[in-house]
Amino acid sequence: MTRILLAVLLTLWPATKVWAQLPTDLDPAWRSLVAEHRRLLDSEGIVGSSLAFVHDGEVVATDYYGMADLESRRPVDENTIYHWASVTKTFTAVGIMQLRDLGLLELDDPAIRYVPELRQVHNPYGSMESIRLRHLLSHSAGFRAGTWPWGGDRPWHPHEPTEWSQLAGMLPYTEILFPPGSRYSYSNPGIVFLGRTIEALTSDHYETQMAKNIFTPLKMYTNYFDWTPRHLLHQRSNSYRVIDGEPVPNGIDFDTGITVSNGGLNATVGDMARWVSFLMGAPATSRAVHDQVLSRSTLEEMWQPIVSTEKSSELGPERMGLSFFIYEDAGRRIVGHTGSQKSFISFIFIEPETKVGLIGIYNTAGGDETAPDTEMISERARRLALDHLFPLFRRSAAIE
Repeated sequence: MTRILLAVLLTLWPATKVWAQLPTDLDPAWRSLVAEHRRLLDSEGIVGSSLAFVHDGEVVATDYYGMADLESRRPVDENTIYHWASVTKTFTAVGIMQLRDLGLLELDDPAIRYVPELRQVHNPYGSMESIRLRHLLSHSAGFRAGTWPWGGDRPWHPHEPTEWSQLAGMLPYTEILFPPGSRYSYSNPGIVFLGRTIEALTSDHYETQMAKNIFTPLKMYTNYFDWTPRHLLHQRSNSYRVIDGEPVPNGIDFDTGITVSNGGLNATVGDMARWVSFLMGAPATSRAVHDQVLSRSTLEEMWQPIVSTEKSSELGPERMGLSFFIYEDAGRRIVGHTGSQKSFISFIFIEPETKVGLIGIYNTAGGDETAPDTEMISERARRLALDHLFPLFRRSAAIE
């Protein structure tokens, strides 16, 4: 019955819009992408999803699919607030680079200067002084991937460590896994240590620093961390695991605790489009504000490859810069980040030179063997954009 209800609602919900008319063939290319994307959403049983295509600081095409909350029969729309998971890492990295550009730190500073508890970590490759902030930003410090090294499999377990003391208490049982800087290994706690660094240098909460120095100047007014403010609860998307072919809600809210700097961000797609516009370089009308957040030269520095991930994705070989994944397609640089947490799957994905980007998010993932392959849908959306949307703007740029 749930699937029947979804099918009826989706046929009644006219969610696809194309706002701009350049290049002239954008409209059919976008509609073709959306048709294939929706076919996959239908076949996999995704409850709700949003896509947005951004060019030169403007959202030029959107598609809103399905339901934000099944119980209240609330559809996805432009006001839906999602959880963006590890896309949060790009905000934390920009926060660190803001402090660097103010002269308050250097990327080659030892991490223990700002997080002295790291002295307790076992490092078979030498002193903990050898682990630099640069290593944390590029996931090359040698820390484990997960915040929790054990547990998390019981309903009464916290989703993540809720206090710094819990994570600090694990440090004597933490081991560096390879010589710092020698290779890549994605690490959530490494980014938490960067959030802790921001707090140590500013004597302020991480969330407050993000609000003051990123959200407010970029007018990202629906952005917040963890628990939803009461006035925004009616916009918040639930998330769903699929059990025996049926979506089971996770609940509207959850707390990422001390790992907030690693994956605690919530926002609308519209506000994430503001973030993507800032990253790609906005029109001249916004340039002064954007440069106050972070200079173009510093963003370019963040997009220089530091270490190979030794993986090949739907975009080809993957490299890591300063908290951004970097790809190359047909001689063009692609940068971005993905997120996965509590059944939300998300991505931001841009080509800085032509100022185009795709944003996508899904509120359904995981469960049992009947669960949807949400990662496949996400990868397919990015590949379709790379093959059929981005080249339109490359061609236009060449003509100009």
